[in-house]
Amino acid sequence: MYKSLLAALFSAVLLGFTFKEKKYDVGHIKTNMGDIYFWLYNETPNHKASFTKLAVAHYWDSLTFNRVINNFVAQGGCPDTPEGFANSPYLLKPEFDKKIRHVYGAVGAGRDNNPDMLSAGCQFYIVQNKKGLARLDDKYTVFGQVFKGMDIVDAIVAVKTDSTDTPLKPITLKVRVVKMNAKELQKLGWTGSLE
Repeated sequence: MYKSLLAALFSAVLLGFTFKEKKYDVGHIKTNMGDIYFWLYNETPNHKASFTKLAVAHYWDSLTFNRVINNFVAQGGCPDTPEGFANSPYLLKPEFDKKIRHVYGAVGAGRDNNPDMLSAGCQFYIVQNKKGLARLDDKYTVFGQVFKGMDIVDAIVAVKTDSTDTPLKPITLKVRVVKMNAKELQKLGWTGSLE
C-alpha cells in the first residue's frame, strides 16, 4: 500500500513537471501613444495566419496608423491609394463568421473596392464606434477583438488630421504576436472564451 501511494505521488509530481501550460496567440500593437492587445480568432484561420506572418516579419514596423476617424476606425498598415492598397504582399479571400461582428474594438482586415471582397494582407483597422459598425458585417473580415488598449484607440482617433484623415503627427506601429497563458490574458482584461 505504501509503495503504491509513493508511486502515485511520484507520478503526480512527474506529471506536474512535464505538463505544458497552454499558450494563446495575442496581437500586440505598440504605438507611440500606448499599447493595444487583441485576441486573434481561430474562426478566421487565414487572416490570423497572415497577420501572424507579417508581424513575425516586422512588416508594419516602418508604417503608421494612416487613417483615423472618430466614431469609425483607426486604420493602419500599407497606404490606401486611389489605385488600391499600395504594396500589399497578397490578397485574402473573405472569412465571414455570423458570430464575429464589427463591435467596438473589433480588428478587421482592410480592403479596396473589389467584387470578391478580398482583404489586403497589409492593412488592418480597429472599430472605434461604441455602437459598432454593423454596415461592415459580411463585407469586411473581422479577425480579432481588442481586450486592452481601447483607451489608446480612442486617443488615436481624436488626434488632429489632414483632409485625408491622416494624423498630422505620425502614430508609429510595432506589431507583434505574443504568446500568453490564461492567467496573463485575464490579468490584461480578457474575459472571453479561450477556445
